[in-house]
Amino acid sequence: MHKDEEVEIRGWLFNKRSSGKIQFLIVRDGTGFVQCVVSKGDVDDRVFSLCEELDYEDAVIVRGKVVEDKRAIGGYEIHVKDLRLHSKIIETYPIPKVRPENIPDVGKLFQYRHLWIRSRKQWAILRIRSEIEKAIVDFFEGRGFVRFDPPIFTPASVEGTTTLFEVPYFDENKVYLTQSGQLYMEAGAMALGKVYSFGPTFRAEKSKTRRHLTEFWMIEPEVAWADLNDIMDLAEDLIVYIVERVLERRKFELETLERDISKLENVKKPFPRITYDEAARILEEEKGKGAQIDFVYGEDFGGDEETIISEKFDKPVMITRYPKDIKPFYMKIDPEDPSKVLCVDVIAPEGYGEIIGGSQREDDYETLLNRIKEEGLPVEIYDWYLDLRKFGSVPHSGFGLGLERTVAWITGIRHVREAIPFPRTIERFEP
Repeated sequence: MHKDEEVEIRGWLFNKRSSGKIQFLIVRDGTGFVQCVVSKGDVDDRVFSLCEELDYEDAVIVRGKVVEDKRAIGGYEIHVKDLRLHSKIIETYPIPKVRPENIPDVGKLFQYRHLWIRSRKQWAILRIRSEIEKAIVDFFEGRGFVRFDPPIFTPASVEGTTTLFEVPYFDENKVYLTQSGQLYMEAGAMALGKVYSFGPTFRAEKSKTRRHLTEFWMIEPEVAWADLNDIMDLAEDLIVYIVERVLERRKFELETLERDISKLENVKKPFPRITYDEAARILEEEKGKGAQIDFVYGEDFGGDEETIISEKFDKPVMITRYPKDIKPFYMKIDPEDPSKVLCVDVIAPEGYGEIIGGSQREDDYETLLNRIKEEGLPVEIYDWYLDLRKFGSVPHSGFGLGLERTVAWITGIRHVREAIPFPRTIERFEP
């Protein structure tokens, strides 16, 4: 901060209050919020009168001296010498300026999402999201990974045929919006050794829960010569790196969100690692104590089940070796138990659910071919994918980290919809 220096800031009026001959203006400029003190004796009558007439989100240019004041936002304020109005709002601002999240009609807030992101809470969330994105890139680039961009249009399913968005594609062909770039990342790993992607993915899940979006961003590393334990270690290192980075660089934003950082400070290695069977036993014990869950052994865990499991731990928990029948065809069958696959789900604490799903990939040609046939999938569409097993197949593993769920957990927000600038859900595709 430029203490005792004269500065000029260009921004928007966020809030204001008056105390007789002194007016206090909160101005935001995108980088943060600052209190501007307008004293009647320090400015001419024109400026003081203009300040009295300002409305929320009027665009202003403020010039004044930076003064330290522990009571002010960020510990500094600007004593105003001059203020100019750049543009006046045309209509009354449509949403509350102070804690708009407290209004009962949340749907209205998303209707005005383009304006809601100006609030302090949303500002803080999106800055933390940006920091997480930068941390992820730094993590992989620092470990010698090559960024590898898979296609958005794909000819086939990766995560199940029921959640595909179909798109017309020239001359009566059809393609799908990608559910995951994983299959292509495997090709990248066979060429480049260690690769990662960072981009949007799409799931046509008809879910209305606070944990789901139809469009979200995923980070997908893939590593040649890596087994399940290797990729679990990588996932663990990545999560710890992200959390430490946010704690280091976005303390003010976390404070703005009133996040209990002690819970984040506890995210250290090693993470607990349990099997699907051990997790199932936890759920059965809780059912015996009266927990209202419908879990049946052999089924996948839903949100309620993941929450119950996560409550047993104070940091992310890794659950391995799920039943083969509930996991995708590309996961390697466990040689010690052919009914299971070598996979891992990472469940965030505090009830935020799965943030990472990964596995060792099936590297045997005949086994993979049979798995594709078992799923009733068209083999010809996966010919290129099978080629990876024909020509120099090696053990390889990878995972996908859901950015929005990770942001939601680290920021402590309730709804994943706030973790992305413009959320897409089953009910919302605008603004």
